[in-house]
Amino acid sequence: MVFRTLSIIIPAYNEARTIHLILDKVKEVKLQRDINKEVIVVNDCSTDATSEAVRDYMGRNADFPIQFLEHEKNMGKGAALHTGIAHASGEYLVIQDADLEYDPQEYNILLGPVLNGFADVVYGSRFVGGKPHRILFFWHTIGNKFLTFLSNMFTNRNLTDMETCYKLFDTRMIQSLQLREKRFGFEPEVTAKISQVANVRIYEVGISYYGRTYEEGKKIGWKDGFRAIYCILKYGIFKR
Repeated sequence: MVFRTLSIIIPAYNEARTIHLILDKVKEVKLQRDINKEVIVVNDCSTDATSEAVRDYMGRNADFPIQFLEHEKNMGKGAALHTGIAHASGEYLVIQDADLEYDPQEYNILLGPVLNGFADVVYGSRFVGGKPHRILFFWHTIGNKFLTFLSNMFTNRNLTDMETCYKLFDTRMIQSLQLREKRFGFEPEVTAKISQVANVRIYEVGISYYGRTYEEGKKIGWKDGFRAIYCILKYGIFKR
């Protein structure tokens, strides 16, 4: 496969305050081997000025093309990702949250195993490697590790961070999956289903993590953890 374009899928919900900052960071990234960037922002019917902020950014950065899609009603992060994935035309795609928790400069770390011919899918792990990590919530860390452990039991993989935002996929491969989870169940569902693809090559690389507090806009909560457990069981056991 000739790799010319990386699609960058950015789901956004009430991120008016920071969306321009993450778009600046994505714009600044120079990808290895002069790979092009296709940026797709999906506004999941935000109740703040996210739409206006993105349109204003596009107007001020005409040299940086952005495909801007909007949902007419709020459907969840997973649904926003489904929309972005369906519109991706690059050979590979990566998921980028609209907040500032992950550093787009690390796309090149994720691309390494693909460009060297080893991987079809690359997960960025917050729990391996020597990159900086903000110290935040003990129970979130325990929860993430438990969900990853449970997911690994049913996928027979040895991931260290199933819940990471940074996932890079062969676009045709992920577009071939029938993804159903519209909210935070996306992570365990896509992990289960991509693991079941015949001969798929999944790699993991260490990344940094600049986490947010709830006061700073973090959205995931304990109810999402229970949904993740349900999805691990649903797609790990009953969909075999």
